[in-house]
Amino acid sequence: MDPFLEPGVLVRHPDQPDWGLGQVQSVIGHRVTVNFEEAGKRTIDGRRVRLEFVGDDPRGQA
Repeated sequence: MDPFLEPGVLVRHPDQPDWGLGQVQSVIGHRVTVNFEEAGKRTIDGRRVRLEFVGDDPRGQA
């Protein structure tokens, strides 16, 4: 689980590009709730899916 996933961070789901841009709403344990432009609120299992950061990567990686 990525420690930089926190409310307000913008992400994309790597396997669901049609969901569009998402904003993290909450992180509880391994469950990440994201509000996506085209798919609405979705709960993602952070153990199975590594969400992609949009914009500047808060981990300092390119």
